Amino acid sequence: QVQLVESGGGLVQAGASLRLSCVASGRTLSNDAMGWFRQAPGKEREFVAGISWGGSRTLYAESVKGRFTISRDNAKNTIYLQLNSLKPENTAVYYCARSKSPFLRRDFDPAYWGQGTQVTVSS
Repeated sequence: QVQLVESGGGLVQAGASLRLSCVASGRTLSNDAMGWFRQAPGKEREFVAGISWGGSRTLYAESVKGRFTISRDNAKNTIYLQLNSLKPENTAVYYCARSKSPFLRRDFDPAYWGQGTQVTVSS
């Protein structure tokens, strides 16, 4: 069974940057598409970004394109989400997820979730 542990969240001011990490244990992620989701208070969880198993292909929600970057280091069994130019509306719990499919698809269907890391952006 895979376990996903996120870190890197925090309280920052608008315009700042954060780098989220997600470390996996229990199995290698090198054959899996991975992604990041977020859930803001009172809202449904939403897809933020996804990355193919080899890292050559990425997908982003329109709202974060150009500001967020997903990447991975398969040797470290870790994926990252670089968040730049943060806005108050980016405040949410950010979750790492492993896809049910080994292929990156726009209809990303999570098989496993991490526990989440809180990102709070003040104005």
